[in-house]
Amino acid sequence: MNNCKQLTVLSILLVVYALSAFATYAFFADELAAAAGISLPDLGVSNAVLGLANAGIVLVLYGLLGLVGYWFARDLRLPGIYKQGGDWRGWFFLPLALGLACGAQLVIGDLLFAPYNGFGPMLHPGFPVSILVSLSAGIGEEILFRGFVFGLWAFLLTWLFKRFKGRSAALWIANLIAALVFGASHFMTVLGLTGAASLAELSPVLMVEILLLNGVVGLVAGQCYMKDGLVAAVGVHFWTDMVFHVGWGLAG
Repeated sequence: MNNCKQLTVLSILLVVYALSAFATYAFFADELAAAAGISLPDLGVSNAVLGLANAGIVLVLYGLLGLVGYWFARDLRLPGIYKQGGDWRGWFFLPLALGLACGAQLVIGDLLFAPYNGFGPMLHPGFPVSILVSLSAGIGEEILFRGFVFGLWAFLLTWLFKRFKGRSAALWIANLIAALVFGASHFMTVLGLTGAASLAELSPVLMVEILLLNGVVGLVAGQCYMKDGLVAAVGVHFWTDMVFHVGWGLAG
């Protein structure tokens, strides 16, 4: 019964992500491409078809990643999709508070690094596509980086440290690795925004900014994932992006 409830919640997250992906590409594809600093190729299909294709990819690809991540969580004796016996404090209110704090540190970091990173303040998707992007990133990236990447490394490290009874160390190292990979994944977006052909063309200060600020968000989301499950990690990520991309984007 517990597995059924967990997988039902995962399915709901996937459907929300798929609907968000469809709406983004069906109605805001050009705005999204402009915000990312790229141009969409002419595929000879309507934006609605493009949206349906992306929704299908989300359901299949992230569905598989979610199932593998859930298997890792069960093997590691972690909450999985949500903490059984938990409450709204762990599922919603704490992730909300932490997400707002993480969003604030992104805003402060943006202000501090902008004069020195060779690029200036970070760019944001226009409103209301910024809400859809925040929702998509909050669900999709947490399934990928906390569910799968963290789960894979935690599984391997737990097996490696088994004779030393180093489960806690394995989980924390896995969280750090997943956070660094999460932070580094944003380099691709920065390459598009700056027009740089490779990472070597980016300012070292800009690279430190991206890795450090996003890495902190990843660490916090990872801690919530270990304690209260994927739902909590999604909450941290979503509210972080709502502050930075929606709130700060509108303010800027």
